Amino acid sequence: MSARRQELQDRAIVKIAAHLPDLIVYGDFSPERPSVKCFDGVLMFVDISGFTAMTEKFSTAMYMDRGAEQLVEILNYYISAIVEKVLIFGGDILKFAGDALLALWKVERKQLKNIITVVIKCSLEIHGLFEAKEAEEGLDIRVKIGLAAGHITMLVFGDETRNYFLVIGQAVDDVRLAQNMAQMNDVILSPNCWQLCDRSMIEIERIPDQRAVKVSFLKPPPTFNFDEFFTKCMGFMDYYPSGDHKNFLRLACMLESDPELELSLQKYVMEIILKQIDDKQLRGYLSELRPVTIVFVNLMFKEQDKVEVIGSAIQAACVHITSVLKVFRGQINKVFMFDKGCSFLCVFGFPGEKAPDEITHALESAVDIFDFCSQVHKIRTVSIGVASGIVFCGIVGHTVRHEYTVIGQKVNIAARMMMYYPGIVSCDSVTYDGSNLPAYFFKELPKKVMKGVADPGPVYQCLGLNEKVMFGMAYLICNRYEGYPLLGRVREIDYFMSTMKDFLMTNCSRVLMYEGLPGYGKSQVLMEIEYLASQHENHRAVAIALTKISFHQNFYTIQILMANVLGLDTCKHYKERQTNLQNRVKTLLDEKFHCLLNDIFHVQFPVSREMSRMSKIRKQKQLEALFMKILEQTVREERIIFIIDEAQFVDGTSWAFIEKLIRSMPIFIVMSLAPFSEVPCAAANAIMKNRNTTYITLGTMQPQEIRDKVCVDLSVSSIPRELDSYLVEGSCGIPYYCEELLKNLDHHRVLLFQQAETEQKTNVTWNNMFKHSVRPTDDMQLFTSISEGQKEVCYLVSGVRLNNLSPPASLKEISLVQLDSMSLSHQMLVRCAAIIGLTFTTELLFEILPCWNMKMMIKALATLVESNVFNCFRSSKDLQLALKQNVPTFEVHYRSLALKLKEGLIDEEEAIFSKSELPRKYKFPENLSITEIREKILHFFDNVILKMKSSPNDIIPLESCQCKELLQIVILPLAQHLVALEENNKALYYFLELASAYLILGDNYNAYMYLGEGERLLKSLTNEDSWSQTFEYATFYSLKAEVCFNMGQMVLAKKMLRKALKLLNRMFPCNLLTLTFQMHVEKNRLSHFMNQHTQEGSVPGKKLAQLYLQASCFSLLWRIYSLNFFFHYKYYGHLAAMMEMNTSLETQNDFQIIKAYLDFSLYHHLAGYQGVWFKYEILVMEQLLNLPLKGEAIEIMAYTADTLGHIKFLMGHLDLAIELGSRAHRMWSLLRNPNKYQMVLCRLSKPLFLKSRYKHLVQVLGWLWDLSVTEEDIFSKAFFYFVCLDIMLYSGFIYRTFEECLEFIHHNEDNRILKFQSGLLLGLYSCIAVWYARLQEWDNFNKFSDRAKHLVTRRTPTVLYYEGISRYMEGQVLHLQKQIEEQAENAQDSGVEILKALETLVAQNTTGPVFYPRLYHLMAYVCILMGDGHSCDFFLNTALELSETHGNLLEKCWLSMSKEWWYSASELTGDQWLQTVLSLPSWDKIVSGNVTLQDVQKNKYLMRVNILDNPF
Repeated sequence: MSARRQELQDRAIVKIAAHLPDLIVYGDFSPERPSVKCFDGVLMFVDISGFTAMTEKFSTAMYMDRGAEQLVEILNYYISAIVEKVLIFGGDILKFAGDALLALWKVERKQLKNIITVVIKCSLEIHGLFEAKEAEEGLDIRVKIGLAAGHITMLVFGDETRNYFLVIGQAVDDVRLAQNMAQMNDVILSPNCWQLCDRSMIEIERIPDQRAVKVSFLKPPPTFNFDEFFTKCMGFMDYYPSGDHKNFLRLACMLESDPELELSLQKYVMEIILKQIDDKQLRGYLSELRPVTIVFVNLMFKEQDKVEVIGSAIQAACVHITSVLKVFRGQINKVFMFDKGCSFLCVFGFPGEKAPDEITHALESAVDIFDFCSQVHKIRTVSIGVASGIVFCGIVGHTVRHEYTVIGQKVNIAARMMMYYPGIVSCDSVTYDGSNLPAYFFKELPKKVMKGVADPGPVYQCLGLNEKVMFGMAYLICNRYEGYPLLGRVREIDYFMSTMKDFLMTNCSRVLMYEGLPGYGKSQVLMEIEYLASQHENHRAVAIALTKISFHQNFYTIQILMANVLGLDTCKHYKERQTNLQNRVKTLLDEKFHCLLNDIFHVQFPVSREMSRMSKIRKQKQLEALFMKILEQTVREERIIFIIDEAQFVDGTSWAFIEKLIRSMPIFIVMSLAPFSEVPCAAANAIMKNRNTTYITLGTMQPQEIRDKVCVDLSVSSIPRELDSYLVEGSCGIPYYCEELLKNLDHHRVLLFQQAETEQKTNVTWNNMFKHSVRPTDDMQLFTSISEGQKEVCYLVSGVRLNNLSPPASLKEISLVQLDSMSLSHQMLVRCAAIIGLTFTTELLFEILPCWNMKMMIKALATLVESNVFNCFRSSKDLQLALKQNVPTFEVHYRSLALKLKEGLIDEEEAIFSKSELPRKYKFPENLSITEIREKILHFFDNVILKMKSSPNDIIPLESCQCKELLQIVILPLAQHLVALEENNKALYYFLELASAYLILGDNYNAYMYLGEGERLLKSLTNEDSWSQTFEYATFYSLKAEVCFNMGQMVLAKKMLRKALKLLNRMFPCNLLTLTFQMHVEKNRLSHFMNQHTQEGSVPGKKLAQLYLQASCFSLLWRIYSLNFFFHYKYYGHLAAMMEMNTSLETQNDFQIIKAYLDFSLYHHLAGYQGVWFKYEILVMEQLLNLPLKGEAIEIMAYTADTLGHIKFLMGHLDLAIELGSRAHRMWSLLRNPNKYQMVLCRLSKPLFLKSRYKHLVQVLGWLWDLSVTEEDIFSKAFFYFVCLDIMLYSGFIYRTFEECLEFIHHNEDNRILKFQSGLLLGLYSCIAVWYARLQEWDNFNKFSDRAKHLVTRRTPTVLYYEGISRYMEGQVLHLQKQIEEQAENAQDSGVEILKALETLVAQNTTGPVFYPRLYHLMAYVCILMGDGHSCDFFLNTALELSETHGNLLEKCWLSMSKEWWYSASELTGDQWLQTVLSLPSWDKIVSGNVTLQDVQKNKYLMRVNILDNPF
């Protein structure tokens, strides 16, 4: 039975019938239109309160959290219950009118008495339903019911394509009046219904001063059997299911296929519904909260009682309304009798019907309908209300009976305006603002209190859309503000200045055309151009703005331009215009032809006989000739610049005149226009192709320009980085989009402002670590102050989720216009792609739409790419560039060009190694010397590389690592999708994955942001005691700690790590007593693990996950404790390192164990335990030798070579660091991992730099540059420029110029990766400061030194930080030299502080010995400046010894020159470094042999010491 029922429901005719009442489905109507049919029956009008308010709540909701879906669920939950009751009691649902419905019980007149009783019973049961159900969404849903009975007339009307029906008569008027009298939960009987009912069955309550009555309850006699009574009554109903069909709610559910009936029924159903049925889409697909324009038309008739007369008037009106709406893609949604009149509910913007300029078209249609219907002699009054905004559009009702309807406050406002402002076309303020029509098309109306509308805002009368010459009203639409700069359009203004200069010099016509989509700021550009043009003498700028209506007005553009040229725009009266005109044209035009100007300029010259006989064409020619003469005369006196905004609305005749004009005389025309919607006329085409025309397509604003705009718009000196990302991505670089997004944020009150605090030390917490990181460019600071000296900063309300905010209605409208222009299949594709996110792959989209075949999908995607809906990118470089330029990016095929296999960096005599298999279970012989072990290690890595090259298919991945792309196009969309589905547990997992991945990629800010998302989700979870949630909290704190560690916030990091370890049941001691005990325990554990050759059994999954997390925490802890040189801290550091070792050994995982061995070795290296570190490095190699050469093991080997090279560099073993680094470089290159590859290149460059191996250094820098460009990797590029600055400062030649390095810093210092990688930015700022200090440009020095100073406090135990801090300290030492030279009072104190800071750096365990020579060199210089020659000798000799031991040729050479210089009698001139800088050779000169490396080595900065004999 159920299969049969499903088969019936799937039939198209059944689906169509579900949208129609039985009255239509089974009706037998005359084909004539209109046709009339009369019958008797009972009407029920049910009004449901609360839905409009609910719709408003969802439409203005802050977040996009399934609003339309929830609304449909709630609506249908209630309405379907009512529909089901009505159908069970034999009723026929005639119409759904928003949140109300009209039902009919059609019977013969003699049955009305009994049927009224049935309908009352049904009404009371409906009320019972709502009393039993609890209100949803905090809204109290209640119903009011009115009943009427009597004679009813049905009117069917329409045209060949669409039919509509109405029920008319006293009963229809009565039922509406009865419902209006009802209060909540009332049932009101109309007077006629009360007369016809069985009064003995009904208990009523009288209504004062009314003949209608209120039903209290039914009071049947004791012997009354309602079931028998009901069955008897239903026997009189024609289409009530009975017998075999009694289980069906409607007989229409069982309609058999009937093509003729189906075609007949289709005419009553809207086209979008028929499409939905044809495409077999779910009903919910059409339900959405959608911006539309409502046009409510009400017709009041002269002869109310005559149905035939009313019918013909309604028919005439309907045919005209349908024809008008069809032109602009509007549709009639409902027709019903409303307060003694007939009302048409017309809607513009239904799904699939959204069009540009919708509001203008709606107003134009409304005026047309008003004009036509006002002429129909049977219609007394025409009233039209137009309102725009978001409403619910969707299918409402039951599965067997439903309709497509609109519900919302805007529907109510349109209806109320229609009734409260009769006889005119009225509109709300949203329609007025959105029409973009001149204000003189409207008149503001007095406010009225309208029922059911709290605050409609201003109401306007639309006076008509026929453009008139309104002198003085056609100026440019936007205003220019002195305090508001034109942002991001420097190049566009330069085009104008260049073209204007050319025009003034050559005396030839010039046309400058700016094309741009709406919202690109064309009007602002023209306003700036008008201002600039008006600043010059001897020429005159005439600027006008056109509207959509201008296009349809013949010669309108020239009419307005000439009015301005002739000065008529300032005349207050037509007589003044007439006098001015007479004076200007008396020598150019015979007086009898002056009347030619009457219609053009609204003057009243006498009409001559000659003029009255002229044809229209001849009049036009005469007029054009006159205008030409006037312009020729004007041009001889002064140059003219015509500026036309919205030039796509220039009419054809005006285009033709302009085309003649530029050929006839020198004139400069500047236009802005949107792309033509249709092929432009021949004259417009000719102008665009003219050789004197410059055609410019406006582009989008760049991210920094959007940032500047936001700061200027908000008058703030900084905005949150999260807000910056949201606006840059959401605006796509379009100024209007940015403004609308800002307005939306302001509407939802998520922006907070407060006075900018003066820079001072504040307690850093997790919540304020990344606050207010984005500032406008320096030249915008002037425009971001609220008053002189006062600045505000912008904050976000706590907990706001920007990425899930509902878009503003204006932007939703724009996107829907584009979406609705597509086919339904393309719409589906775009919607699914949007769910994935900003970027997606074809494969991922295919997974979401498995019913599509790949060929079909590729074809559809190609079409969407051609129409600029999607963009297709085939390389990571193109993708990243597009993302940075705010271009929407979609299909990606990532292939990295930077990871081509390159030769490793080794000496020219490359050794040939054996290709034999590596031995298994290998252990190093105990009698090997250190040199032999070194050779064996290097030999091992060489064998691995040969194996990788000889068996690439087994070892090397087929394509590059795609971590960044996976994060953007897979992980992030999944996380956001799961949040939308409220699956917070799963979403949390993905956000933690995102945070972890971004930490690996060096993006601390993104990691911070996604941890914030994770924290919000974590707090929403309820099952707090579960193991998984405890582990998630531990993971969360450990990732937080890593972010804090990277940001140099060690106190916070330590706090987070302790929390994580506590959650993982691994307490870390807080005092020396527990420290001693724990140390003893861990030593015993380590001894046990080291003596245990094999471990039995595998570690359970949960336990293993905990161990990995514990090891990660301990790895950070020992580094944090090593930063502090207090005596007892080294014991905490030692314990943490040992606990990491033990935890890793417990995992039994090779990579974890090797990583722990390397960490333990590094710890002992830095702590000065000479014998211990060597043991663990041997253990690392033994572990590696026992791994198979495949899969993960290869990555472990590459990681080991890289890390060992890094350790050797830190310890000053530069040659070995280069050997290991070059092998790691080749391995990561073969493994195609861009992140690891760039890291090894950065690490390799430093020992090469210190060894002065410049040929190989430049080779590495070349690879690093290629990688940074191809992968769009900012870290690689920043490190590249850091090394370039080092080369200039210390190596004595130029690889990239200082200006290029400085420009890079200026453009990228706010980059989120660099800004929160303190070491690298510290190094860049400090290098620039040192450069300026050497040149004694102290203002520039202070600027960059201060920036560096803010980063010094972010102490991190990393090479980058120590590279940066050593340069920073050099800058401070040079500044000390200046202080001593100037005999500053605090010079000695500064010297003592600098010396103490340098000694502290050397004393820290985390400072590698490789930095000691530079630090001792600086200490020696401070000592000699302060007159301490003994200490200077000690530090200088120590530095020289270390340089010799390390093989640090760069520092050794500089130290030798310093020693020779400081103890010589020579004097150093102040400008010696300036002379050196001017003569620094480029690398190309060195390569060509014009300059030798020996000469280059002499280009060292010599620190001056012979300042005073006794400085203190």
